[in-house]
Amino acid sequence: MSLNTENILRAAILHIPGVGSGRLRQLLAFYGTAKNAWEDRGNSCLGLSENAWFQNFCQAREKIDPEKVALKLAQEGISLVALGEDRYPCLLAECPDAPPLLFYKGMLKASQEGIAIVGSRRATPYGKAAASYLAKNIAGEGYVIVSGLARGIDTAAHRGALEGNGVTWAFMAGGLDTVYPSENLQLAHAIQEKGGALISEYPPGRPVEPGHFPARNRLISGSARGVVVVEAAQKSGSLITVDFALEQGREVFAVPGPIFSEQSKGTHQLLKMGAKLASEPEDILSELPPKSCLNIVNSAVNVSQPKKLESTGQKDRRVKTGGKWQEILDCLSDVPLHIDRLTVMCPLSAQEIALGLLELQLSGQIIQLPGQYYVLERV
Repeated sequence: MSLNTENILRAAILHIPGVGSGRLRQLLAFYGTAKNAWEDRGNSCLGLSENAWFQNFCQAREKIDPEKVALKLAQEGISLVALGEDRYPCLLAECPDAPPLLFYKGMLKASQEGIAIVGSRRATPYGKAAASYLAKNIAGEGYVIVSGLARGIDTAAHRGALEGNGVTWAFMAGGLDTVYPSENLQLAHAIQEKGGALISEYPPGRPVEPGHFPARNRLISGSARGVVVVEAAQKSGSLITVDFALEQGREVFAVPGPIFSEQSKGTHQLLKMGAKLASEPEDILSELPPKSCLNIVNSAVNVSQPKKLESTGQKDRRVKTGGKWQEILDCLSDVPLHIDRLTVMCPLSAQEIALGLLELQLSGQIIQLPGQYYVLERV
């Protein structure tokens, strides 16, 4: 169990109401470490002081004891893994909005690559059978089956993976001290016992809320090489997962269903839009690129330690324009930088930065990533 000081302080910060993975990412971008953010009582935070959430952070941290946080995690059997550590899911680590800290129960191995299987909570017997069949056979090929422990398709996918003696990960929309839905408590224990994990970006004690499910869905797709939608109505939450998958560059598959089934209208629409048809495990496996988690793990370590890039010659390869946007180029590198952090680092005004980013994108010198992150374009 990883309970080092930095991770405990990240966990303590996430216990503060109104501070989630995005806010923690901002603090780490500004301070460098959670320890610096937690201990700062001076004026070095002027770049964030105008934000209401930061003022709340400064007040609320006085009421939280990191040692009690560590004790609670130990009592609940919850482990921590930070972005850049060797147990962090490798595919998720390459996403620009990857959580700086994950809570988990069970076992994680960064070298494992996932296939997500998602679908309707009100699944038909056909849908459950299809999800279980695909999960069982894909897990047998060494892929982790990733889903959300919800009723219906998610549950069938997890169970299918276990039946195939495979590993499965369940991403939760609340703290890991509570299993939701409660009817899947036994399944949650089985997932852990068979070498899988329950994973969340939320600390224990954080209840499941409607807004957490879309955020959870981005982690499901981000941790997978491809997303398989088994059953989905036209307004299914599974289609949100597909949107994230497309944004993250993941493969999207859909299982065809009966033409009269309401639960198949969403999957049929995906097929019309270009999703790959999945009626057999081979339909999915044959479309996947070679496993490459070793390279991704190494890349994730570099992302978590941006200062090391200074000594690798990365900055020497950037394009020198000599123009008025050189101040922006000097702040960017191969490491994704959020616009909030850029406004702190760059001497230009917010309006100038916005204009500069647009012109630099149009000239092909920088790339905008999802979530308002920017990197240098490389020749």
